[in-house]
Amino acid sequence: MKWKQLLLVVAVSATSAVGSVWTYNKITTKKATASILATNTNLPANYARYLENTGVGTNDAVDFTKAASTAVPAVVHIKTKIPAKRVSNNLGRNRGSSMGDDWFDQFFNFPQIQPEQRASGSGVIISDDGYIVTNNHVISDGGTGVADEITVTLHNKKVYKAKLIGRDPSSDIAVLKIEGAGFPYLLYGNSDNVRLGQWVLAVGYPLSLETTVTAGIISAKGRSIGINGRQSQTPIESFIQTDAAVNQGNSGGALITTDGQLIGINSAILAPSGTYAGYSFAIPVNLVKKIVNDLIKFGDVKRPYLGVQVDPAKVEAGDGAHIGGVAKDGAAANIGLKNGDVITSVNDIPINSWTELQGTIASYNAGDKVKIAYKREGKEYTTNATLSTKTGTYDEIVSNGINDALGAELTTLDKKKAQEYNVEGGVIVKNIKKDSPLGRTRMQDGFIILNINGEDVKNVQELSKLLSTLEDSTVQVQGIYPGSDGTYTYPLSLGDE
Repeated sequence: MKWKQLLLVVAVSATSAVGSVWTYNKITTKKATASILATNTNLPANYARYLENTGVGTNDAVDFTKAASTAVPAVVHIKTKIPAKRVSNNLGRNRGSSMGDDWFDQFFNFPQIQPEQRASGSGVIISDDGYIVTNNHVISDGGTGVADEITVTLHNKKVYKAKLIGRDPSSDIAVLKIEGAGFPYLLYGNSDNVRLGQWVLAVGYPLSLETTVTAGIISAKGRSIGINGRQSQTPIESFIQTDAAVNQGNSGGALITTDGQLIGINSAILAPSGTYAGYSFAIPVNLVKKIVNDLIKFGDVKRPYLGVQVDPAKVEAGDGAHIGGVAKDGAAANIGLKNGDVITSVNDIPINSWTELQGTIASYNAGDKVKIAYKREGKEYTTNATLSTKTGTYDEIVSNGINDALGAELTTLDKKKAQEYNVEGGVIVKNIKKDSPLGRTRMQDGFIILNINGEDVKNVQELSKLLSTLEDSTVQVQGIYPGSDGTYTYPLSLGDE
């Protein structure tokens, strides 16, 4: 009897345990399902979340060591020297004296000595036979010329004299050559493929230190900060922005991916103090490749043009490049693009702004055929264009009105005022609109335009005609302010591409 009672107790206990487990699982499963359904139901349709498993574990760390060890030997220290020069203030000759010039030179033309100047920057070896890419401003003499002496020091401390192959102030690129073979060099990456948030390394010689590596992420693409306008009438800017620390001396150095590929040439910082304040800017390598190849092959740059102008009111629109003018004999006109069209991609590369269009087109060659995607009145279209060697002629400036095109009220200087100001004629600028081609030059109301790119302008008609025929996308506007001494020059961007 005891055995029967014992077996009954065991059976009842087992049945109770199994039932409890089954009941618990049913209850918790229902609660979990209800919780998941309730959570998902409350999410908006455009909720920002990870949609798929990237395969990267939370404990995986990005390894910078291989990329750094690859880049460091290929990044060089560039030093320039400008010898001391004898300069003069020319007081005697500025007086306009036709007699006794030698006497004035001797007593009033005080000779001065400009001391020797030295500067340094960085560069990147791009071939085993010693071609080096750097910034134009690194090898500049401080003006429009080139430093008298350029030397290159490798990471192994070997020093070479460098020969200038060519330079392009518009993009701030220069190519040097050192003699030898078997140099370490970096491979080009693809700057069109870089993504926001991607890790990158900056390698160079900042503040005259030895080779320095810093890390950061891609902060933005297609940036324009107006810095290349200081050295060129036709600046091209479509920078990669990063928060990798960059300082003076980093210019011309490498911006690389974590697998050691070159994706940019460090060019500028944007900082009120002149030292690193959080962001730096690099020239995309796809643009660098085109410029470098042209400089090595031709000695200068063969620029491609699509033949369109920007809509001044939508320069930095985030939905594409808005067209405000089409050259009647340009590549865009040949494929039927019109004012108001919005270019959204080139060869499937997304275009979000005018600066991105400029940088992308500039990376191709004249004669290349590219696929253009654009929007017109809400509809999407795709066509192919063959890039031209010329910007084309823009009659829109004349036909649509010079005032609307440049964003100001322009009137011809009357003859009496011209005589008073001792000029032959000019164009008075008034009521400048802030977001317009003239507004972006920082020109002030009351300015009198006297010439464009050195060609005299006496009235509004001459100004209209001259601007409609010039091939440069950026021109130099020179003139005066009544009551002020001297002349003033402003770079005026017409937004050609």
